[in-house]
Amino acid sequence: MNVILSFSIILLVGLLVQRLLQKVRFPAVTSYLLLGILIGPTIFNLVSPQILQSSGTISNIVLGVVAFSIGQNFSKKNLSKIGKSVIYISILEATGAFLCVTFALFFLLGQPLYISLIFGGISSATAPMATVMVIREYRAKGVLTNTLLGVVAIDDAWCLIIFCISVAIAKGLVKPGIRGISLISPIFHSILEIGGAFAVGLVVALIFSYFSRYIKRKEEILIYVLGFIFINAGISIYFHFSALLTNMFFGAVLVNINKDSFKFFDALKTVDFLFYLFFFVLAGANLEIPLLGKLGSVGIIYFLFRIVGKSSGAFLGGYLSKASAPVRKYLGLGLVPQAGVALGVALIAKIDFPEVGGIIFTTIIATTIVYEIIGPFCTKFALMKAKEI
Repeated sequence: MNVILSFSIILLVGLLVQRLLQKVRFPAVTSYLLLGILIGPTIFNLVSPQILQSSGTISNIVLGVVAFSIGQNFSKKNLSKIGKSVIYISILEATGAFLCVTFALFFLLGQPLYISLIFGGISSATAPMATVMVIREYRAKGVLTNTLLGVVAIDDAWCLIIFCISVAIAKGLVKPGIRGISLISPIFHSILEIGGAFAVGLVVALIFSYFSRYIKRKEEILIYVLGFIFINAGISIYFHFSALLTNMFFGAVLVNINKDSFKFFDALKTVDFLFYLFFFVLAGANLEIPLLGKLGSVGIIYFLFRIVGKSSGAFLGGYLSKASAPVRKYLGLGLVPQAGVALGVALIAKIDFPEVGGIIFTTIIATTIVYEIIGPFCTKFALMKAKEI
C-alpha cells in the first residue's frame, strides 16, 4: 500500500462512511475512528507505513489549526459576553477532571505519577461538536444551553494549557537524576515552556497582522493563514515549546489586535473538514488492538473519574458563580463527549513517551468511542431535565 493510495482510501471511504452512518445519527467522529481501525495495520492494512510514521507531524499540523481557531474565543468581546459563570465553570470542570483522574490513577491503581499526570491532562478536554450538534438538532434554548455553549467553546483552551503543563512535569519526572516527587525543576520547565510559547505566538501574530494588509483575495488568505500556522508550529518545535499553545496564543493575540481577523478564522472553516476527517481516520489506524485486552482497570477508572471530575467541577463552578439551579445540576452531563483535542494530545503523548504511549493512546481511543456514543444522550437528558428542549 503506497502513500497516494492510502490518501485516496482515507478521504473517499471516510466521506462514504460518514454519509452512511449520518443517516442513523451516528457521530461523525466515531465513524472516522471506526474506519481508521478497520483500515489500520491490525485488520485490513490499507494505510501505508510512511503515513503512520508521520502521525506525530500530522497531529501537530491539525492541532495547530485547531489551537489557532480556539484562540478566537479569547477576544475581549467574547470574554465579556460569556460572563463570570462560564469562566468559573469551564476552569473548574477542566481542573476537576484533571485532578480526579490523576489522583485516582496514582492513589487507587498505583500508577507512576508521570503516567497519571498525562492521563489527567488529556481528561480535561471536551468535544464541543457533539454537544453543539445535539443543541442544534433539538433547537434547545435557555440559560443552560447558553452556558453550555460558552463552556464548550473555551474548554479546550484550558485543556491545552493543563496538558502542556502536565507533559512538561512528566518529562521532568522521567529524566535521570530526578527522584520521588521532586517537582521544582519540572514546574519551572513548564512555566518556561508556556512563557516561550506565548512570546513566539505574540511575535508571529504581530508580524502576521502587519503584513496582512497586502493579502486581499480569498485564496491568498487561506494560504497566508496556513503558512503562518505552520511556521509558528515549526518555530515552537525547534525551540521545544508547545506547538499547540503557541498557535492558541497566536490566535488569541490576533483576534484582539486586528479588527479584520474574522476573515482569517473564516477562511480555515472552508478546509477544516478535510483536516479533521484525515486526522480522526489516522487516529483510529494508530490504535493497537492487541493492547485493548490490557486496558482493564485503567480504562474503567479513566472513564468514570473523568465524568466525576467534569460533573463535580461544573457544579462547584456554578455554585461559586451563583448560576441557576439547572446549570449547577445538569451542565456536567453536557461535558461527557471527548474527541478531537483529546485524541490529538494523546497522539502527541504516544510520540513523546514511546514506552507507555501505546497504552495511553489506546485507552483514549477506546473511551472516546464510548464517550461519543453515550455523550449526545447525556446532553439530551440534561437539556430535557432543564426543560430547554
